[in-house]
Amino acid sequence: MLQFEEQRLRLTGAREELDDLGEALGIAGAREEIARLEEQTAAEGFWNDLAASQQVLQTISRLKNRVQAYEKLTADYDDALTLIEMADEEGDESLLPEVTEGVDALLQTMENMRLETLLSGEYDDNNAILTFHAGAGGTEAQDWAQMLFRMYAHFADSHGFKAKTLDYLDGEEAGLKSAVMLIEGKNAYGYLKSEAGVHRLVRVSPFDSSGRRHTSFASLEVMPEISDSIEVEIRDEDLKVDTYRSSGAGGQHINKTESAIRITHLPTGIVVSCQNERSQHQNREMAMRMLKSKLIEIKEREHLEKIEDIKGVQKEIGWGSQIRSYVFMPYTMVKDHRTGYETGNIGAVMDGALDGFINAYLKAASLGQLQTEQ
Repeated sequence: MLQFEEQRLRLTGAREELDDLGEALGIAGAREEIARLEEQTAAEGFWNDLAASQQVLQTISRLKNRVQAYEKLTADYDDALTLIEMADEEGDESLLPEVTEGVDALLQTMENMRLETLLSGEYDDNNAILTFHAGAGGTEAQDWAQMLFRMYAHFADSHGFKAKTLDYLDGEEAGLKSAVMLIEGKNAYGYLKSEAGVHRLVRVSPFDSSGRRHTSFASLEVMPEISDSIEVEIRDEDLKVDTYRSSGAGGQHINKTESAIRITHLPTGIVVSCQNERSQHQNREMAMRMLKSKLIEIKEREHLEKIEDIKGVQKEIGWGSQIRSYVFMPYTMVKDHRTGYETGNIGAVMDGALDGFINAYLKAASLGQLQTEQ
């Protein structure tokens, strides 16, 4: 039947890509590395250095997960091809929806795994710390910053990530002035690093009684959460630590004690704050982790040799050119100015459907095709 032949062609046309994916993932090398490391675990004295042994076990687990995922993909490929051939021989049209759904799912899984091969940065598999800042424009910009905050919370939820609010400063009438969100999950930073920059909104403002069209800006900083195992020298005398009373939602402990922490790194002027942990000690610990993450992220981005070479916060904040525009009026469109990717389904985007933008960025970055400032 013609319908089954179409699905067969879709599948067989992806065979070469499936083999290439195995090479890109280094499956053969991963199997060899697993065998070598498992020999180490059986060696005498392996457990004498607990930290080193745990690192080896984590590496084995990560490699096994990669190999198993690829083996499942190849098995699913063979099963899908067998189902097509069986359905076609029997002329059973009732199997067409199952066949089509299976091929669609397989090709999507291949695409997702291929994109993961592009996440080769040192911190790509880390959690991500997102910092939101409303631009100039008062209530309108603060409302836009809150819309972005909601958008990324939905993105995290739809991808099985966990979103946690670390700091939140309410706007004067609506929205937010600034906020910090931690997104926890495998490759969270690798995917979300593409979202850093200025986001531009064009719409008829709900806060303008004349119904005029407004343009608003909000910025997003994205940093990898750096684990405690990575050493960063931060001198106590370079820090100014302030405590203040927490504000916003967060439980019974909020607003009762000065448990919130704000830390200023004096040499650079970088400021981080945290208010939503259970105690002042926990807030300070998280704020220090954020500071360390920000210093390392700037160092990597600016290609600096030492943390001390960071001269000031002006390198981190300037508004510059927007990376993406969200237009609600007079038409609906979201366009990324670096890749040219766009969609008219702005409602889905604001509900967290960002995969198209992120995938386009990763592909363009891997090919060196990102556009410069507009």
